[in-house]
Amino acid sequence: MIYVTGDCHGDWRRFQPNCFPEQKNMNRDDYVIVCGDFGIWRDTHGRETEELNKLSELPFTILFVDGNHENYDRLESEFLEVDFHGGRAHKIRENIYHLERGYVFDLQGKKFFCFGGASSHDISDGIIDPNDYVSREAFIKVYNEYLYSNRMFRVKNVSWWERELPSEEEIQRGLDNLKENNNKVDFIISHCAPQSIADIIGCGLYQEDILTDYFEKIKNTVNFTKWIFGHYHDDMKILDDYILLYYQFVRIV
Repeated sequence: MIYVTGDCHGDWRRFQPNCFPEQKNMNRDDYVIVCGDFGIWRDTHGRETEELNKLSELPFTILFVDGNHENYDRLESEFLEVDFHGGRAHKIRENIYHLERGYVFDLQGKKFFCFGGASSHDISDGIIDPNDYVSREAFIKVYNEYLYSNRMFRVKNVSWWERELPSEEEIQRGLDNLKENNNKVDFIISHCAPQSIADIIGCGLYQEDILTDYFEKIKNTVNFTKWIFGHYHDDMKILDDYILLYYQFVRIV
């Protein structure tokens, strides 16, 4: 069995048996895939470690692509990079894996093209960088001014990372791996959507970027059954081939 769900933002209560009773018939060879913003963030007072350890006791395996709200420094430095079902992944726990961008994973006989990342929409007032200030006190002063004036901002390498959008290497890796599979997969799992699909969701609200344009190219050149994504905080089916997930679980295999 393979289920897919949307953004968790570090709130993993949805995986509890009373919220997801289907797990009683699942084992470690069954998967739940999270479409980004899983919630590797700041391990404040060890809370995140404690919660991840609880997830490691679940009977199934959790897979996730990265979203725009992930701590990329931690993902890339704290967790072992391993081969995983035809691609590369960071091993978070024995049953939790971060699927790296641009690989085609073979899961239960189905091919999954996985590519995380997205542009943050909550930064309209800018990104502030602590390194731009002569002292920590100067930075804190500006930070508090932003905070108490209700500005939409984030802090570089604290709550926002440039790596939310892909590198040229990751983009090319995805194209190469799709070509190796004759541009045909069963499922595409991402955090954001192709630009034309984002336009339907937001009625033009969401601006295009390098990733949504990249996905638009893939949309028009790759044969797939379903494209499943998160990011836009809703649950809906769009056209025939696209599924936006937030809270819901959808079984696909």
